[in-house]
Amino acid sequence: MRNKYLLFLVTVVAGNILFSQSQNATNTASDFKIDYEKFTLDNGLEVILHEDHSDPIVAVATMMHVGSNREKPGKTGFAHFFEHMSFNDSENVPRGANRKMIPEWGGSRNGGTWSDGTVYYEVVPKDAFEKILWIDSDRFGYMINTVTQAALEREKQVVKNEKRERVDNSPYGYTDEVIRKNLYPKDHPYNWTVIGQLPDLQSATLEDVKEFYNQYYGASNASLVIAGDIDVEKTKELVKRWFGEIPGGPEVAPIEAKPVQLQETKSLYFEDNFAKLPELRMVFPTVEDYNKDMYALQILGQLLSGSKKSPLYKSVVEEAKLAPNVGTYQSSNELAGEFIFRVRANANTDLDSVKLAIEKGLSDFEKNGVDHQELKRIKAELETQLYQGVSTILNKAFQLVQDNEFNNDPGYISKTAELTNAVSAADVMNVYQKYIQDKAYVMTSFVPKGNVDLAVSGSEEAEVWIEEVKSDVASEEVSQGEEADYQKTESKYDRSEPDFGELPLFQSPEVWTAELSNGMEIYGIENREVPLVQFDISIPGGQLLDPENKPGVASLLTDLMMQGTASKTPAELEEAIGLLGASIYMYSSNEDLHITGTCLAKNFEPTMELVQEIMLEPRWDEKEFDRLKSALQTNLKGMEANPQAIAQTVFYRLLYGKDNSFGVPGMGTMESAQAITIADLQAYYSQLAPENASFHVVGSITKPEVQQTLQDFSASWKNASPEIANDEIQPEGEGGKLYFIDVPDAKQSVILIGKLVLSGEDSDAAKLNFANEILGGGSSGKLFQTLRIEKGYTYGAYSGISDNLEVSPFYIRTSVRANATLSSLEIIEEMVQNYAADFGAEEVKLTQNKLLKENTRAYESLGAKLGILREISKYGKDPSYIEDMQEELMEMKEEDFKEVINEYLSEYEMIYVVVGDKATQLEEVKKLGKPVVELDIHGNKI
Repeated sequence: MRNKYLLFLVTVVAGNILFSQSQNATNTASDFKIDYEKFTLDNGLEVILHEDHSDPIVAVATMMHVGSNREKPGKTGFAHFFEHMSFNDSENVPRGANRKMIPEWGGSRNGGTWSDGTVYYEVVPKDAFEKILWIDSDRFGYMINTVTQAALEREKQVVKNEKRERVDNSPYGYTDEVIRKNLYPKDHPYNWTVIGQLPDLQSATLEDVKEFYNQYYGASNASLVIAGDIDVEKTKELVKRWFGEIPGGPEVAPIEAKPVQLQETKSLYFEDNFAKLPELRMVFPTVEDYNKDMYALQILGQLLSGSKKSPLYKSVVEEAKLAPNVGTYQSSNELAGEFIFRVRANANTDLDSVKLAIEKGLSDFEKNGVDHQELKRIKAELETQLYQGVSTILNKAFQLVQDNEFNNDPGYISKTAELTNAVSAADVMNVYQKYIQDKAYVMTSFVPKGNVDLAVSGSEEAEVWIEEVKSDVASEEVSQGEEADYQKTESKYDRSEPDFGELPLFQSPEVWTAELSNGMEIYGIENREVPLVQFDISIPGGQLLDPENKPGVASLLTDLMMQGTASKTPAELEEAIGLLGASIYMYSSNEDLHITGTCLAKNFEPTMELVQEIMLEPRWDEKEFDRLKSALQTNLKGMEANPQAIAQTVFYRLLYGKDNSFGVPGMGTMESAQAITIADLQAYYSQLAPENASFHVVGSITKPEVQQTLQDFSASWKNASPEIANDEIQPEGEGGKLYFIDVPDAKQSVILIGKLVLSGEDSDAAKLNFANEILGGGSSGKLFQTLRIEKGYTYGAYSGISDNLEVSPFYIRTSVRANATLSSLEIIEEMVQNYAADFGAEEVKLTQNKLLKENTRAYESLGAKLGILREISKYGKDPSYIEDMQEELMEMKEEDFKEVINEYLSEYEMIYVVVGDKATQLEEVKKLGKPVVELDIHGNKI
């Protein structure tokens, strides 16, 4: 949550960032500062206000100083579980309003729990500001009387589904549990995972909930931050009114830091049901958050593996060729910290060899010491990350509230910047010797099932509790239940819902355009909030230009083009980019190829010189091609373990056919990856042309500056544009059928339902997006409200429409607990069949209100503004298209919505894809009444 990579002077005043650059990036930086005002209510609640008028939005975050570190063995996962319970009901707010009403006001909301704390946050248009204070304060101080047994049981199912999705049904999902159990003693608060154990969760009682609330949810154990388009003095009065009567609660004694030490190295292995690739982790105990050594450890992580010059990259990836990449990083929490080595190796790789390669890299580091040029590069990159870390109002809010609650200083970001910038080569070597060199650690070998021989020699089998899959859903049926019977807490204020303020309407930013002499069009938005520039070059073609039977060429080409230039080795190019504090990436999508990035405004010209060199002077490095091809095969093998990826791959093949570029993953297949040659990439490269390409740029830069910088690029790049034809759509799926893919012992079933509907150019495209909002547009949609809130079957359920020039699909996606598969399918089937009939005047009003207000916050970031420019260039939209869409939305009548739904969302034409446990679920899904076809994980009929 906290951005710890901060450098250089920044002062934020009413949303404007004033900055001055250090003379030397390696010298001590001047203070970094976010303006704020702090005060404390009589009940002990500490409040931080930050005024920022750059957008008509407000962010509110409440930080509770209670995480899983306050739990006890046998009651694990309770802090996270309570976070879920907090969103259900409160005394003065309608039931379920938190999850439903905030999105309908055009806002976003969520919560998060980690080892040390719990945060609740919202971002809303400014007209809903007081409504958020009403709803947030009621959740904080007035929810405990409303908790019922039914709500408790339903939320247990939701959290269990979250664990199944993120842990049980995910490759390497149990790694955190294994590491914590072996790194921390049984009585240490980090010995268990944040999500906890399902038996502990199942045994939770109403008394447990109330005891936890009364002990930890007092106002004196929290911090509140409000940031955005506010009036400070008026906001103070509103905060006193809405939050001032919340009880302070008992004193919560602070927990002292408890870093650990290991007497000996522990090596453990686990056969992972979902993993297709062996993974090695080595975890060294280090220091807690805010410890001075933490900053040097963070830079150590970058030095060991963060570039092609780094010792571990050289030893593991380049020399031994054991994995596509290697990662090292410091993770600090309130009580202790960890330094982590992580390598997901190539298929069938013996992890003993990975361990030896890591040891070889560390030996090289000990011998050669810190590369001062690398240290300089890292600090240059940190300057850019500094500005990115304060580029949205929510990020500023998080920074202020976390530093206040956990270090009693909302402005600690200044010290963070100073300490990070002051790290020297000697500091880095000191922490390496102090915490890593010759020290004991916990090592895990997670290997595919049946491949124990790949684990590090001498490893012991890890103990992991695994849930039994049950075929009956009836025993776990839950419902909303009756509302609690209670007497409202007395208040001297009227705690009913306040009115909206003045409605802020979205106004399109001013878009400027130009055209270069080579035919490339430029689209720009000038924005001076932070001294950054984001850019993107979109070149038509993408996967559509892949040669026949060789999907993945475009994707592999974009990877290779970032591996050096004709005059720079891969390491030299990476260093050149890093020393500018820039980031440059290339990637391919179905219809376009992109080169995109971020840089400091002052470095736009040298950054674009590198972009030009990358684009026009490729290196065609055979060694790098072989490495990337091997990495591609490793990644494709890894995807075979992911039920979500399996579902998506099969879904698109069924819709488009295996010979259509949309019917094959953009990375290609194992077969195509093997067949691709460097000559294929060179042939594709010869087709890259500026004629129909678009350059998009957003940030602290003017139109003349951009044009001047791109002049040489324009003169040097003059290829003719190729003819691009869409592949014929030859669907393999048939509407009305259900396609089942077996993943043995899956704790959840992944469900993906849909059909091809229309192109993003279609005049009905916007209308269909509007019409979908009530069905599956976020947590207020019917899918989410029914499958999660009412039934507790899933962690989330959504629907949407893909956006391409080609005819694209409407989809419904969710992951439900295995024994709720049939019930979930029946609910979705009925909901879609009746959607048009159930869409009335109330749904029209909700859709219009939600989407109209949502626009006020949807385009705040530079990335979102870049997205506006891409929409304009790709689909030929007017610069004011968002305002035009708002008008189109407001003109739609009930019959217009029904017409669009009936035209495009016929349930009888949809295909159903289910990825789950065949042994328990295949016979169940047959009861839906649709013809069932069994497929393998690639979409081939069995």
